[in-house]
Amino acid sequence: MVHAENIAQKIQGAELVYVVASRPERAKKAADELGAKKWTTDPDVVFEDDSIDAVILVTPTSTHYDLIKKAAKHNKQIFVDKPITETVEQAKEVSALINETGVHCMVGFMRRFDPAYLEAKKRIEAGDIGKPLYFKGMSRDPGSPPEAVIKNSGGIFLDLCIHDFDIARFLMGSEVKSVTSLGSVQVHPFMHTYQDVDQAISFLEFESGAAADIEGSRNSTYGYDIRGEVVGTDGAMQIGTIRKENVTLLNAKGSTYENIPVFQSKFQEAFLIEMNHFIKCIQNNEKPLVNEVDGLASLQVAAAATEAFLQKSKITIA
Repeated sequence: MVHAENIAQKIQGAELVYVVASRPERAKKAADELGAKKWTTDPDVVFEDDSIDAVILVTPTSTHYDLIKKAAKHNKQIFVDKPITETVEQAKEVSALINETGVHCMVGFMRRFDPAYLEAKKRIEAGDIGKPLYFKGMSRDPGSPPEAVIKNSGGIFLDLCIHDFDIARFLMGSEVKSVTSLGSVQVHPFMHTYQDVDQAISFLEFESGAAADIEGSRNSTYGYDIRGEVVGTDGAMQIGTIRKENVTLLNAKGSTYENIPVFQSKFQEAFLIEMNHFIKCIQNNEKPLVNEVDGLASLQVAAAATEAFLQKSKITIA
């Protein structure tokens, strides 16, 4: 709901017209709460409405391929949640269609719009840490999604670690050339059924010669923990914190602070900046800063990481 709320309540020059959901009661309830004029359970109704300029696709990954194709063929500007599609082949096909139809497509890698990551990128480009040599990324979720979601998620590398794969490309200013991945099931036995894991680590090698390690976890019982670090020839840049607020309580028992509970709290500002950027791109007919090219590149890394895990070998990205 975060994108719909931002469009409906916080972004000037944009109007939320439709809410689409698979269940009619959910679609109607959300439309009423957000003040949307219409609701439906059929996405085709929106695609075929000539008054609609753009669509925001926050749906299961398995639906992205068909929905993006329909949106492009109906000349709708597209915002799609990560990953852009389920497979690299699908991403290449929709990228070609996007270029052919001339619509704009933005992929929802919100960390690129988070003020902390933007400041880190700015300082890296200014040379504050010298040449980037190594990236360390960590994404720890406070639990696993339900089994029904994991079943269709594409696995931890595609569903969770892809955020770190993308931000690593962004901060290091280089594409990934090879991936090695390991993983295990520590807490959620049902993941064995889907060849998935709840604890994973990937080692990346970049075309620039730099490297990275990225941890993905579904087992962070203490909160939503997203942090990163870039090590350079002249210093290092640490990004992110587990703290919900920059406040520490001191008393006779010691010191404490509150942790970030969920990802919506962590990236609330980033989601708004991200959607503002998308709307401005539509208004000015400009290509989004995070587009289908990035969607494909980061998906290639995630697919390679999955293959590396399954084959227990290093995978080179062509």
